[in-house]
Amino acid sequence: MTAGPLERLEPFFRRVDRLAGGRNSALRVDEEPLRHPRTRRTFVAIAWLLVLELAIGIAAVVIALVLAAHGTPVQWSVWLRTVVVLGMTATLFYFAWRASLGYYWGYSRLRLFSKIFPVITLVLAAIPGLYPLWMVTEQIVFSLVMIGVADYLDSDHMRSVFPRARSGSR
Repeated sequence: MTAGPLERLEPFFRRVDRLAGGRNSALRVDEEPLRHPRTRRTFVAIAWLLVLELAIGIAAVVIALVLAAHGTPVQWSVWLRTVVVLGMTATLFYFAWRASLGYYWGYSRLRLFSKIFPVITLVLAAIPGLYPLWMVTEQIVFSLVMIGVADYLDSDHMRSVFPRARSGSR
């Protein structure tokens, strides 16, 4: 049986893991709780929430492009925000995928960023004049969806699947 495209790229992904996960990038959780139906459902829900985040990010780019095409000036902060959101979402997809494979670092990074991003986003949305109203609304919706991701990751079940990692573990 030949290796699939993702399996052939695994050495590359392990290098990315090392960069993103640090010295404990190879730590993995036990397979049995990872295969639990509740764990699988949680990762499916998180994936759908991240797809929604991606759609929100793409919608923001489209709105900015349409406004610019119709002669409405679009602030540099709006362009920067749209690029950052799409980049963050791609990163979160990677973290979620690696977590679904059992990598503790992926779970911990996804959990951390799903708590930090909403705070940063809401603080930026609260700065008067930084963004137009439509972008402030986008940021609030983005934050609410991200809080949903954090809620799934903070469940008792998921914390039992991904117990706090110790150096030198598997």
